[in-house]
Amino acid sequence: MRIGVEGFKSIHDRQTLDLAPITVLAGANSSGKSSLMQPLLLLKQTLEAPFDPGTLLLSGENVKFTSADQILFRCAGEGTAHEFAIDMELDSGLWVRLGYANTPGEGIGVTEVHFREGPDASVKTIRSGMAPEEIEALLPEEFAKLVKEIQGGNGPPSWHWAVARERFYLGFSLQRDDARTIALFAGGKVVSPVEEFLGHIHGILHLPGLRGNPERAYPTTAVESSYPGTFERYVASVINHWQRDGKSADRLKALSEDLRTLGLTWKVEARKIDDTQVELRVGRLPNPLRGGAKDMVNIADVGFGVSQTLPILVALRVAGSGRIVYLEQPEIHLHPNAQVALARVIADAARRGVIVVIETHSSVLLRAIQTLVALGEVDHASVCLNWFVRDPKTGATRVTTAVPDENGAYGDWPEDFDEAALRVETDYLNAIEKRLPA
Repeated sequence: MRIGVEGFKSIHDRQTLDLAPITVLAGANSSGKSSLMQPLLLLKQTLEAPFDPGTLLLSGENVKFTSADQILFRCAGEGTAHEFAIDMELDSGLWVRLGYANTPGEGIGVTEVHFREGPDASVKTIRSGMAPEEIEALLPEEFAKLVKEIQGGNGPPSWHWAVARERFYLGFSLQRDDARTIALFAGGKVVSPVEEFLGHIHGILHLPGLRGNPERAYPTTAVESSYPGTFERYVASVINHWQRDGKSADRLKALSEDLRTLGLTWKVEARKIDDTQVELRVGRLPNPLRGGAKDMVNIADVGFGVSQTLPILVALRVAGSGRIVYLEQPEIHLHPNAQVALARVIADAARRGVIVVIETHSSVLLRAIQTLVALGEVDHASVCLNWFVRDPKTGATRVTTAVPDENGAYGDWPEDFDEAALRVETDYLNAIEKRLPA
């Protein structure tokens, strides 16, 4: 999947992101890393709302905005933009572009949908107010015939095609002159090329940088294939489900091994307190000892590294092939050695087909991924580094993309990381030199 964004927060001109098995978003603070993924999260929380929240649910579990102005590009001296767009493309070549505009007093609305059914196909457009004959020219032949089949007889037509909004996108619906709409399609009353992307959007497992404090007990949640909102609140129930499900023993064992690899603990278990709460317990030591099976403590009684990293490890085990796992700052509260080990866990998930998107400030994690490529444990073509910088005058974000070679080298390595490490080392050596006698 490839996504493109323009006019959103710090992104002015269209910036693209290829979602490789290991996709790294790196750059300075406030360089626009989250701005490229937040439009997808906006679509996710809008799609998952139990009611129709309008075109976009601005304030939800994944992202929180209070006004449309906060999501639109703003340039010093030029005011705020009124439009933004997001486009998505699948490996099949299907491409869609969703255009949005902010209307004073009405908020954000979807204005048009452009789509292309293959890499060599022509671009078509869906927009509000299209005439029925314009719509029929865009529809497959079997859909175009539906009006005649439903109408029957030779009387004046009462059914016609119209453009309708479904959550955050536009599509075609079959309507009658009395404003009735017929539900003909699996997705509801609207047919749209955007529907091909809904499963990918709904399936995103999102772990924000702030994953909450460890709790003595966690509320019981449903454990299904979909996880609305952010993923961390499902972790205790997922582990509890794995313990009770005989088919998930391998997952539970692999999770414990991941924790041990990172040096955090050797075991994790869930214990149901009552019908509404689950407790998480972990081994007090990083490696098992004789009698250690009883040396278990509540997750709130160990370091933050366990509670902050456990949701990441569970998400990577829950995700199936082709599913997107978006990790913000996965290195939080992790020792550098654990960050190196985390790179291996991420690489293992990528080999299983998971699409891991990492937003990070860790040069250690980046270098560990490079090392795995150089060792031949990770295919260099499965890694994509995206480096974010902002124009000092306009504040607009620019994304530079690189794929490492077989040695793990990116060519123009992000200078900020190396310059910072070199500067700190130089300052330290200079300080020592000044203390030495002449």
